[in-house]
Amino acid sequence: MDIVIAGAHGQIAMLLHPILKKHGHNVKGLIRKPEQSGDLQKAGAVPVVADIEKEDDISEAVGSADAVVFAAGAGPGSGKERKWTVDRDGAIKLIDAAKKNRIKRYVMISAMGLDTPRGDEVFQAYQKAKAEADEALRKSGLDYTIIKPGRLTNDPGTGRVKLARSLDGGEIPREDVARVIKAVIEDHRTIGKEFDLLSGENSIESELLRLVEG
Repeated sequence: MDIVIAGAHGQIAMLLHPILKKHGHNVKGLIRKPEQSGDLQKAGAVPVVADIEKEDDISEAVGSADAVVFAAGAGPGSGKERKWTVDRDGAIKLIDAAKKNRIKRYVMISAMGLDTPRGDEVFQAYQKAKAEADEALRKSGLDYTIIKPGRLTNDPGTGRVKLARSLDGGEIPREDVARVIKAVIEDHRTIGKEFDLLSGENSIESELLRLVEG
């Protein structure tokens, strides 16, 4: 498959590129800074410079593909405004680009617990921005899957996860999130599904099977 990833220099995306490449997929990554190009190339992705925050139409940068992944985020330390311009508006621009370019498959990296406001004013803006992005995707008509990880860690992945429509709080290594993204892209039965994601005891394949058959 030809896969385009927005937020391609982020921590999850940089783990995802080599996983996808290893399994025979072609990966193109949207990055904001030209100096990040070398990192993407080493990870197996073709870099394309496109600022999803500042550019109104990113369809040319996205080009043709079988699937897109939204893995971008304003990140810790950013203010309220960038939660809206990156986490919400960036996701919506990728929706618009996918529709314009006739790309049906869209995988969203969201977050757990968006319906329960918590934290400071900035974090609550982040929650609202992510929730609005998810809702825009649900209404888009695209073949979506929304993945909602818990607290992200840099621990080595185990390949063992727990996923369900709703889970209590917990954590998961970014590497395992990347592995789940790969599995979801390859499994059309996950279209129209959204789920919370944490570390667990079962394989990714068995948890996805339980989800789609449940």
